[in-house]
Amino acid sequence: MSRALQPFEELVELDAEALRTWSARVLDALGRERAEIDAINVYPVADGDTGTNLYLTAEAAHQAVEAVFAAAEPDAAETVRAMAHGALLGARGNSGTILAQLLRGMAAVLAEGRDGDHLARALAEAADAARRAVAHPVEGTILTVASAAARACAAGGRLVEVAGSAYEGARTALATTRGQLDVLTRAGVVDAGGQGLVTVLGALVETVTGRTPLRPETPAHGVVAPAAPLAAEDCGTEGGPAYEVIYLLEAEDAAVELLRSRLDALGESLVVVGGDGLWNVHVHVDDAGAAVEAGVEAGRPHRIRVTHFASTVPETDARGARAQRAVVAVVPGEGLAGLCAEAGATTVQTRPGEQPAGDELVDAIRRAHAREVVLLPNDTELRQTAAAAAERARAEGIRVALIPTRAAVQGIAALAVHEPDRRFDEDVVAMTAAAGATRYAELAVAERQSFTSAGVCQAGDVLGLIEGDVAVIGQDLTETARTVLDRMLSAGGELVTLIVADGTPPDLAAALERHVRRGYLAVDTTTYHAGEGAPPLLIGVE
Repeated sequence: MSRALQPFEELVELDAEALRTWSARVLDALGRERAEIDAINVYPVADGDTGTNLYLTAEAAHQAVEAVFAAAEPDAAETVRAMAHGALLGARGNSGTILAQLLRGMAAVLAEGRDGDHLARALAEAADAARRAVAHPVEGTILTVASAAARACAAGGRLVEVAGSAYEGARTALATTRGQLDVLTRAGVVDAGGQGLVTVLGALVETVTGRTPLRPETPAHGVVAPAAPLAAEDCGTEGGPAYEVIYLLEAEDAAVELLRSRLDALGESLVVVGGDGLWNVHVHVDDAGAAVEAGVEAGRPHRIRVTHFASTVPETDARGARAQRAVVAVVPGEGLAGLCAEAGATTVQTRPGEQPAGDELVDAIRRAHAREVVLLPNDTELRQTAAAAAERARAEGIRVALIPTRAAVQGIAALAVHEPDRRFDEDVVAMTAAAGATRYAELAVAERQSFTSAGVCQAGDVLGLIEGDVAVIGQDLTETARTVLDRMLSAGGELVTLIVADGTPPDLAAALERHVRRGYLAVDTTTYHAGEGAPPLLIGVE
């Protein structure tokens, strides 16, 4: 974790460690305030997720910062660029996408210098960049708060003075947003995105001074939600677009300009952020397919997310009670068992060289205490056993869906998109699609000489298995893993998942993360620790 600043310690410059501290404090602060910000979210759509979207964007930014620190000792320029790039890759929703552009604008200046004068310039560039990214800027939003923060510190000065002035300017502007948009006035709240930006700047003040600034004296604190549910016409949602579409796009600048025009004609709330060949596109439309097709014509869209603004109605039983659903996952290693359990799954842990019996799977389904169960075997050889266990559970009145996951990384991908409030069939389809979109590989050490699909291996050789077949034979674990990764990513990919076991060289994951970051634009990396009982390395590519 980054250093803890002493009380009243004054920073002269935002060095790498200070930037790391800022990203951590932003994440912590948004985590504390996300529910409150969600509650006052009524513009541009009253979908109550602005706080969550800002938090997820900040989480992606902080994870990128931690990744560069895990790989080496980065300088300040590398740190701030990582923060901005992580936010771009992980941006969620309208406000999260704008926050990513704000951080990108700041990074362009802070990479050159990080004293008070540079911070003032960075905030000005951030505000301008955010306005340029929005097709039709509206006052009374996060854009207003960003511009006010930049104006308040335009004179420059010491770092603490600039940070403090920016925060106070943002606080003052936030309080006025309630009177700038009719929907905010009717709801009696301030702009949720603007509130989030004030939180981000408050974390900056705490970083450079060691002191927590005063919270805004605005309706965001004290009026946690509209006093009464707002009608659609009061939220600006009646007759508005039905879908939110977000995707990352690899495209040239000229193609993006044409894309802006086309998406602007299709819908509203258009925000396109990024540059240097990688963009994050956000728009509200009625025709989600047309928005995606426009991206295909401009370049290569991926990480496509389409959200329907209408509320999803959960399944209920005859008495109106919420349907009860659970996931049962078979996993190798204590670490993965803990990870899946934290995500809400009932786990069955495999033992080295020994598959769980059908009785163990049936018992796990029973222990889940659910009317509906999704079963993830995570092993090709376990499929028949899992199918028999599912049939036995169905005979007991439990609705069981078996998703034929062949590796733990596929199970993790399926679990990541699991939503118990969806209809059961829809949830199973989404989980199956996520698992099927994840290619998998495994590294193992040969115990004896044998013939493989890649040639003859000797005892002690490192075997790289892709989709269950030996594809690479090597002598070094890291070099073999790089070769396997390159072969998998040659077919494309957006997210690499690494699962390392106890006994695996401690620097392996960091070396592979560096390899992906240097060689593959827009590919993110996530690492998990499996603990004992797992293969040395499992790889997933989504």
